Amino acid sequence: MTAPTLNPDTDTPAAQTAKTTAAKIAQRETLRLCTAGSVDDGKSTFVGRLLHDTKSVLADTLASVERTSADRGFEGLDLSLLVDGLRAEREQGITIDVAYRYFATDKRTFILADTPGHVQYTRNTVTGVSTSQVVVLLVDSRHGVVEQTRRHLSVAALLGVKTVILAVNKIDLVDYSQEVFQQIEKDFTELATALRIADARVVPISALKGDNVAERSTNMDWYTGPTVLEILETVEVARGRANDLGFRFPIQTVIREHATDYRGYAGTIAAGSIAVGDTVYLPEGRTTEVTHIDSADGPQQSAAVGDAVVLRLAHEIDLIRGELIAGADRPEAVRSFNATVVGLTDRELRPGAPVKVRYGTSLERGRIAAIERVLDIDGRNDDEAPESYGLNDIAHVRIDVASELPVEDYAARGAVGSFLLIDQSSGDTLAAGLVGHRLRDTWDI
Repeated sequence: MTAPTLNPDTDTPAAQTAKTTAAKIAQRETLRLCTAGSVDDGKSTFVGRLLHDTKSVLADTLASVERTSADRGFEGLDLSLLVDGLRAEREQGITIDVAYRYFATDKRTFILADTPGHVQYTRNTVTGVSTSQVVVLLVDSRHGVVEQTRRHLSVAALLGVKTVILAVNKIDLVDYSQEVFQQIEKDFTELATALRIADARVVPISALKGDNVAERSTNMDWYTGPTVLEILETVEVARGRANDLGFRFPIQTVIREHATDYRGYAGTIAAGSIAVGDTVYLPEGRTTEVTHIDSADGPQQSAAVGDAVVLRLAHEIDLIRGELIAGADRPEAVRSFNATVVGLTDRELRPGAPVKVRYGTSLERGRIAAIERVLDIDGRNDDEAPESYGLNDIAHVRIDVASELPVEDYAARGAVGSFLLIDQSSGDTLAAGLVGHRLRDTWDI
C-alpha cells in the first residue's frame, strides 16, 4: 500500500488527519498466523474474541450475532458465530474447513487462518500452517496436551514455524488454577523442546470471558506475562529467509520471438536474487551470464524473491519448462531422494506405487520406492517399514523419479524443497512432501 502525500498548505484538517492515518496503516507490518487445536478447545470462540476485542467486526454483523445468541439461549455473545460461516459448521458446531480472517490493531495487521480440529482434517491444518509465521495452538485446561496437540505441533515443526503460542483455554472452568496451568506448560514446553520449536510461549486464557486474549485478566494475579495479542503485536515478522538462500528460478515457460531472435525464460524467483551480469548455473554443469531482466514494468537491473520476470541469457541454450536456473550453489540433480510426506487422500499408498512428482515447475514420473516409517504421534511408537500410509498420516519415504531432479532439503517455509505427489491417472493430489527427513532426529520424545 502506498501512503498518500500530505500537503499542509492545501489539505483541510480532516484531510490531513485522514492522510496521516492512512500513512500509518500503510507502514504497518502484516503477520500471518494460524489457529489449531482439538475439537471443542474453543478455537472459533478465540478467533471471535480477537475480532471482537480489536473492533474488527461490523456493527450489523455484531447485531446479528447478538440476536442469534439470544435465540439460542446463550448468555452474552456466542463469539464463535463470527467465524463458523459454513452452514455445515453452524449445524455441527465445529470448524471443518480453513477460513481466513483479517483484523488489525494500531501496531500491525493480521491474516489469520482458522483450521479445523478433527483428526480427519489434519490435511486442512497443513494448508493453514504452511503460509503462517506464527501458530496459536489451543488446548482445553481440563484436558491438557492431547494427541491433536502433538499432531499440530509436529506439523508446525515440519513446516519450519519458529513461534508457537499455546493458549491454555477455558482456564475459568478450572477456577483459574495456577497448578493446572503450570502442569500443562511443563508438558508443552518439553514437547516443543523435543521438536526444536525455537520460540514457544504459553498463555492462560478464557476466550469466552476475554481473559488474556486481547485484554489482561484480573482473575489471575499469578500470571504476569503478555496477552496473546501482545505477543502477536511484538513477535518479529519473519522475512528475508528466502532472500538469504542461493538463487533459484524454476522456468515456467520459454518465450521466443523468431522475428527478433528474442529468447527469454519466464518464471517467478523462488529464492535469492539476481542482477544483470551475474553468472547462473544450468543443467549438466553449464554456465552463462544474465544479460537482461525483463518485467511487466520494463527492463530491470536486478530482481529478488517473488518477482515474476523474464531472464535473457548470454548464450543460446535449449532450456524447457521445469528446468532450474540457479546460483553457484545449485543443488545436485538426483534420481532418488528421502522425504517426509503428509497424506492428503483416502487412497492408501504403498511401496512401488506410481506417482507424478510436482517439484517447482517440473512434473516428473516417479514411484514410492519405500515407506520407511509412519509416525505414531500419540503412542510414540513409530510403525517401522509399514505396508502403506494414508489420509493425514505423516511418513518418511524414499521417492524415485524417472528423470533427474535438482532437489534440496526443505527450507524457508517451502521456498525450496517442497513438492506434491499426484495420481498419474486422475491427477488428484495424493500427498504434500518436504525433501529430507525433518523429524528423524527429533521424534524420540
